[in-house]
Amino acid sequence: MRSMIKYSLALLLLLPLAAQAGPKAAQAVVDDTANRIMTLLNDNRDKYRENTSALVNDLNEVLDPVVDFQGFARSVMTVRHSRNASQDQIDRFIDSFKSNIAEFYGSALLEFNGGDITVHAPRERDQQSPDRTAVHMDIRTPDGQTYRATYTMVKIDDEWKVRNVIVEGFNVGLLFRDLFAQAMQQHRNDLDAVIADWGSVIKASRDEIEQEVQE
Repeated sequence: MRSMIKYSLALLLLLPLAAQAGPKAAQAVVDDTANRIMTLLNDNRDKYRENTSALVNDLNEVLDPVVDFQGFARSVMTVRHSRNASQDQIDRFIDSFKSNIAEFYGSALLEFNGGDITVHAPRERDQQSPDRTAVHMDIRTPDGQTYRATYTMVKIDDEWKVRNVIVEGFNVGLLFRDLFAQAMQQHRNDLDAVIADWGSVIKASRDEIEQEVQE
């Protein structure tokens, strides 16, 4: 569970709250987000334990405008499936993904109390292109363990948004791409069925993530 808490913290810090130009701004976005999310959790911990819907709603209020969900969803679906998906199907997939991530991983965050978060200054090699960069963050727990999260940031309409996150070398986008492919196979390429069952897919992924993060 402790590894899942650290993983969940990194995963749900896909929430930049402001956008400016340049790699330094991308770093500032992640730094600001980390502090705001922890403040949100610390101020409402008891309420969230009793009311999961409030946790989901509050987290989604932050996610909606700032994560590149369109790009992430199409990446998870891969070109093979996304090119045949309607915008309505993609929107329903995004809605299911957001609500279930907040519910199943947000609850683990309620147990994260204390520790330090450090967002590192940008390096020249992290700037992959004018519209794409990486931001690195370390999460240090009260018992002295440190976990590294790396955020892939993309600039869309002059605003930095998160496209993916890698935790301790574990690529979140690739995990969900694999889970989506497995679900499509199980449902015989019925996209609507996969979307309807996506909550179960995310719930089942917790065991896989826990195992991977511990290795």
